[in-house]
Amino acid sequence: MASASERQYWLSVYKRKGRSGLKRLVKGALVYQAGTLKQEDVLINQETGVIEAAAQSLSTDMADETIEAEGKLLAPGFIDVHIHLREPGGEHKETVRSGTKAAAAGGFTTVCAMPNTNPVPDSAETLKEVQSSLKDAFVHVHHYGSLTKSLKGEALTDMESLKNGGICAFTDDGVGIQQAGLMKEAMKRAAALGLPVAAHCEDNSLVNGGVMHEGKQAEALGLPGISSSAESVHIARDVLLAEETGAHYHVCHVSTKESVRIIRDAKKAGIHVTAEVTPHHLLLTEEDIPGDDPLYKMNPPLRSSSDRLALVEGLLDGTIDFIATDHAPHATEEKRGSMRNTPFGIIGLETAFPLLYTFFVKNNQLPLTKLIDWMSAAPAGIFQLKNGGIKTGERADLVLIDIEKPRTVIPQEIQSASSNTPFFGWELSGWPEKTFCSGRLVWDRKERE
Repeated sequence: MASASERQYWLSVYKRKGRSGLKRLVKGALVYQAGTLKQEDVLINQETGVIEAAAQSLSTDMADETIEAEGKLLAPGFIDVHIHLREPGGEHKETVRSGTKAAAAGGFTTVCAMPNTNPVPDSAETLKEVQSSLKDAFVHVHHYGSLTKSLKGEALTDMESLKNGGICAFTDDGVGIQQAGLMKEAMKRAAALGLPVAAHCEDNSLVNGGVMHEGKQAEALGLPGISSSAESVHIARDVLLAEETGAHYHVCHVSTKESVRIIRDAKKAGIHVTAEVTPHHLLLTEEDIPGDDPLYKMNPPLRSSSDRLALVEGLLDGTIDFIATDHAPHATEEKRGSMRNTPFGIIGLETAFPLLYTFFVKNNQLPLTKLIDWMSAAPAGIFQLKNGGIKTGERADLVLIDIEKPRTVIPQEIQSASSNTPFFGWELSGWPEKTFCSGRLVWDRKERE
């Protein structure tokens, strides 16, 4: 949504030009189209919400405003299928407004919100209540429906009514379903409804109160660890259930080399399994944790160097399908103290692309075209979300990125209501400059300068 000052400015433009809509021409950008990059002009129609034209040379006379974008990247709006908006029930951590503003600042135009709200979207009625807050959203928001009532892992929800309410998939979010029989029945119902089951994979009997990876750093810090098997054992169980039921099984935030191996083998066997990985698991390991610091506490935890390398390899060979942030905001006071008694989770929407661009693309470890695909077309295709790419007639969900100018991650520029990230002080390139959602300018970094 535009600011009041921006709305007033463009209202004056409409009156001056006698138009009911606004057209912006993005000129000379490096445009991503179906796996390739080429210099083009793109005309955005805010009134219709679509791309009106995309060609090598468009006249500025076609537009109300021209954005000179030579040397910058124009990509499809990013899609994050794993975020936490907290509203309703956790507004002290994040709201729909602040969370989707953070999404827009990170170049995301579509997000999928997890069901750990109060109330939980576990019925048609509670789903409507959760969806009612979307009037404040800056970007497109889809909701998950919970697999079990109140996320307790005891009784399945009315999954058909949740599908009819418009959910994108089913999940119990940060709670691994412990009963194999219950998970099997959930998969059978989800398969019949044609929606994915997304799983936080964790066997509680192997967690033992852990707060970080069970490894040398946990031992050095004297903190309880979470074993790799807590995740991989659950994935091994679930891929076999997915094979038996024919369900689409999606593994959230993969973190271990054993998990990558299991998913790779499952795909080779023809089982319908997909997987995501977070930027922080691609970049950080247990060795980066400086001490008993809650800003480094997330679940799954930061693993070993060999795990991190396996995740990168899994992304490159197609075992892991795309990138998701697991954006998990918490209030400042909640992240103070020891890892022993603070919540899991870090924010990630605003730094995802800059982090990956800086440390993988600029270092020639990953191709830019693949990174864009992993953050847009790939999640759209797997979760059946709208993302037509950059071509005439498609919805104008776009992000213009300055791939050269470095900026330092500082608290004052964070749009999320929370600031629980370990990346403050990092200098990064690849910052989204403008984000358009259905043709509307929902983020303009220059307004913040």
